[in-house]
Amino acid sequence: VQLVESGGGLVQPGGSLRLSCAASRVARSSYVMRWYRQGPEKERELVASISSAGGSTNYADSVKGRFTISINNAKNTVYLQMNSLKPEDTAVYYCYAEMGFLSYWGQGTQVTVSS
Repeated sequence: VQLVESGGGLVQPGGSLRLSCAASRVARSSYVMRWYRQGPEKERELVASISSAGGSTNYADSVKGRFTISINNAKNTVYLQMNSLKPEDTAVYYCYAEMGFLSYWGQGTQVTVSS
């Protein structure tokens, strides 16, 4: 399984970005996808997660109401819509897939929120 992220970039505070993570060679029909992020001199933290089966979602308190995770099972792609971005959202965002006993990481995409 390969995970390829896209959609990062530079945005002003209050702006929006949408991250995508496309998974290739997926053999399972049921899996969990997560977005993590790691800011400068910070530990990696879980941002949001979604299951492919029922679409149930979870969010970190810091992004609730601003970020939305969604999944397109036909395309094996997970999205992270980020609205009302703040400077503290600046980080490298990583896609993570949990498929049975195996897990995979994407290469990360930089999100910078700055005026």
